[in-house]
Amino acid sequence: AKALVVLDQAEITTPDSRLLFKTGQLWINPGDRIVLLGANGMGKTRLLTLVREAILAPDRAQAGIKATPSLVLGYSDQALSELRPEWTPFETIAKRFDIGDQRTRSLLAGAGMTLEMQAKQLERLSGGQKARLAMLVLRLTNPNFYILDEPTNHLDIEGQEALEVELLRNEAASLIVSHDRSFVRNVGNRFWMIERKKLVELESPEFFFDAIGS
Repeated sequence: AKALVVLDQAEITTPDSRLLFKTGQLWINPGDRIVLLGANGMGKTRLLTLVREAILAPDRAQAGIKATPSLVLGYSDQALSELRPEWTPFETIAKRFDIGDQRTRSLLAGAGMTLEMQAKQLERLSGGQKARLAMLVLRLTNPNFYILDEPTNHLDIEGQEALEVELLRNEAASLIVSHDRSFVRNVGNRFWMIERKKLVELESPEFFFDAIGS
């Protein structure tokens, strides 16, 4: 299978050009669900940002990061920055996806949103409600490549299980940062760790979990 994303000796730096780590040569193939491990401040989110840029704006991509043009990206981060705070849940779905008002309402109801909630601006909803909406947006995008930064932060157990099913259901690839051990164990099938300014592949996440203790 042709690699979806290739990292070829990319130097991952902060926006002000301080070196965080070097990637060496690594590939992301269809069906790979890669969890990126490493202590805080090591550059996990930075790598996610740069891979996302390589997919969305290949002409501005960081040297050494290449994405195949056929990728449909599903993206979600801790701040749920893909959601516009001034829109309502109804607008969020209706303006992005051409599925008609009735289907929009029933999908939102399925995500636990009453008609009253569907008409509220997002900034007035709870973190959990917004997270469920973000997951619905992800599902409707029908991505073949997910980039998820702490996706379970605001999700309840039911929401987390639905996300796991979603990621395992299709042969999409994913690049994930998560501190949630059960989520990492359930969805990950490859594990990369940032250590001593290098990106290395691990057999399993347990070495990292043991190293950081409880």
